Amino acid sequence: MPLALLARAGLTLDGAVTLQPILDALDSRSVPRALINSLDSAFFSGLIALVLGTMIALVIGLTDVRAKGIFTFLLLIPMMVPPHVTAIAWIQAMGPSSPLLQMLGIAPEPGSTHPLYSRGGVIALLSIQHMPLVFLVVLAALRALPREMIEAARIAGARPLAVLRRIVLPLLAPILISAFALAFVSALGNFGIPALLGIPARYTTLPVLLWQRLASFGPDVLTSVAAIAALLAAIAIAIIAVQMTLLARTRSPLIGPPQPPLAIRLGAQRPLVETLLALLVAATLVLPVVALTTTALIPTYGVPFNLTTITFANFAEVLFRQQVTLRAFANSTLVAGLAGLMLAVIAMAVGHFLNARQKGYRRAGTALATLAETTYAIPGLVISIAFILAFIRPIPVIDVSIYNTLIIIGLAYVCAFLSIALKPVTAACAQLDPALDEAARISGARFFMRMRRIFAPLIAPAAASGAILVFLTAYNEITVSALLWSTGNETIGTTIYNYEDGGYTTLAAAMSAVTVVATIALMVALDRFGKRLPPGVVPWRI
Repeated sequence: MPLALLARAGLTLDGAVTLQPILDALDSRSVPRALINSLDSAFFSGLIALVLGTMIALVIGLTDVRAKGIFTFLLLIPMMVPPHVTAIAWIQAMGPSSPLLQMLGIAPEPGSTHPLYSRGGVIALLSIQHMPLVFLVVLAALRALPREMIEAARIAGARPLAVLRRIVLPLLAPILISAFALAFVSALGNFGIPALLGIPARYTTLPVLLWQRLASFGPDVLTSVAAIAALLAAIAIAIIAVQMTLLARTRSPLIGPPQPPLAIRLGAQRPLVETLLALLVAATLVLPVVALTTTALIPTYGVPFNLTTITFANFAEVLFRQQVTLRAFANSTLVAGLAGLMLAVIAMAVGHFLNARQKGYRRAGTALATLAETTYAIPGLVISIAFILAFIRPIPVIDVSIYNTLIIIGLAYVCAFLSIALKPVTAACAQLDPALDEAARISGARFFMRMRRIFAPLIAPAAASGAILVFLTAYNEITVSALLWSTGNETIGTTIYNYEDGGYTTLAAAMSAVTVVATIALMVALDRFGKRLPPGVVPWRI
């Protein structure tokens, strides 16, 4: 309903469907420039993420490198860290006032331009943010490939590079297209990185432009902003449509069940490859986290980091003294937790319908799953604008307003993150024997009893995994809540961004460090819980 209202506001004029509102928006100088910047950053960062993520997935999935599970877990952490926290960490790691670089004696000259405040900086960090996404998709595809063709080629004398070029990559072509589309759409809707790096460099993208207009002018500009949001949503949906068309043309049918992946022996090259993987983890995870921590442990940004300047005052401030941060932690925990629980229940119902024998149920499940994928592809700021359009006035009949409350943020999370909750449940449902449900029906069990006594207990571990993934995603996010928060209803993401934007760098670093630790702790808990789940439910478990 909110997205339909957005389409009506952005694609109709006097009741008739027309592109005139979008064309009017494109007449201004700022919108075309922001559109070009969005497409530019999304394309090149998606391309870089595709190359890096695919290379790492091939190494992890097809070679005999050691500690695969540990490397996979560490490489996926940047994906779970919020983009604005990633941007803050890298800003503090590479800038002239970086405590870490000052301690090492390699900081840039004071007063020099920050190297990341540029188009290249935005593209680089978007690539780092979305490279794990590509890695995860390609790695899952490698696990699902039957390996008879690869073994036959190797028996025939083909070298590993020839096998890769002639067999593996052609078979992966549909997955590579999907991975690039996913990275492109994710970068297209990213707000945190372009906001923190692009605004100082005057490199404005469409999500940042939407935020600037609504933040500066308020709800009065909703009509004009809706046209820009509809344009952004149309681009995302068009990319997904092109992806599906290309998938249909490049898909190669395979015969044979998934088997354990190959372990091509690297021989003397294995230590070098493992060292390169360790350096990649150090560059993408350890360096920014250390920079974030060192900034959080100094009294003022710019002060050198040493034993005499270390202080825990910033952590004490954000954890015990600042009411806004305490409220933000409580709000995010409550809203993300409730959204995760709600989506777990919805995902179980949709998963049941997707695997039902009855065509009506199956079609309903397919329609809901398709809608979930569509809303996940649409940028979060577009969803938030749609919810503002839908709920800026009191709800008819009951005359209750949820605008400027946590309820509207929670509903937006349900809309945006259903796809995340659905994926592990769908994977688990595919492994269920339909005879269980049929036997219960023959015994006279009605729908709700079958759901409660048979289906729900079997799917509960996967649903819990999906709920935790939703919680991890929503707990620190900023894209959806950037336009929906209000005083008293702050979230962790908006509070961190406001600290950094307001110049309270050390407080932003302390709060970011706490959220990173919380994210890693939740991922470790999910990893431990994943031992009891079907294979593939927890993405990084090999």
